[in-house]
Amino acid sequence: MAGHSKWANIKHRKAAQDKKRAKVWTRIIKEITIAARDSGPDLDSNPALRLAVQNGKGANLPKDTIERAIKKGSGAEAANLQTVTYEGYGLHGIAIFVEATTDNINRTVAAVRSIFTKNGGSLGTNGSLSFLFDTKGVFTIENIVLEGKDKDELELEFIDGGAEEVEQDEELTTLYTSFDDYGTMQNKLAELSIDSKSTEIQQIPKSTTALSVEQAQDVLKILDKFEEDDDVQAVYHNLELTEELLSKLEE
Repeated sequence: MAGHSKWANIKHRKAAQDKKRAKVWTRIIKEITIAARDSGPDLDSNPALRLAVQNGKGANLPKDTIERAIKKGSGAEAANLQTVTYEGYGLHGIAIFVEATTDNINRTVAAVRSIFTKNGGSLGTNGSLSFLFDTKGVFTIENIVLEGKDKDELELEFIDGGAEEVEQDEELTTLYTSFDDYGTMQNKLAELSIDSKSTEIQQIPKSTTALSVEQAQDVLKILDKFEEDDDVQAVYHNLELTEELLSKLEE
């Protein structure tokens, strides 16, 4: 299997984000609530809910919290939740794509605009970054789940399921598919009886921009501000996370 991909740097940033467990749980709870609201609370007939619950289990979300989120999806409060996206630029020309789930769009857009403005960036119009990002399906699987399976045959199965890139490190195997093949890969993993640690639609940059460590740290400040906002579900960017920058972050 391929050990490297052009998107490898993105995962390092995501790993750092995922350490903020409370934030991750909040994001997944919203996903579960919206999935239950849109297509009902039955896991067997609601694949979106099934995947959201699977992501919750992968993040060690407590069972009773998952059940409360599903129940909440049937209530009036869930009817007000909306998923919105915002696009803009941070310092040094770095593109930033923000996904949010909110019950008050005015509050959220004001907060997003404020973060851009106060940190030297600018909020753009929706679609303004479409030429810089590809919408991809991203499936993360713990390697222990794949133990005992023939690697060559497994890679062929993944390719058959639509995998464009297979990235593997010591703990995880990550599959990247086109948006159109997202459902195909879901079915393929189910056919292979392989449970994913997480299954997501992500915005993957077509190319990344390298900056000096000092400039990159300017950009990381605005990314952190977005990640701290309660309404923000995910933040994507095209900053290249060089080894030098990563080593500085670990100090």
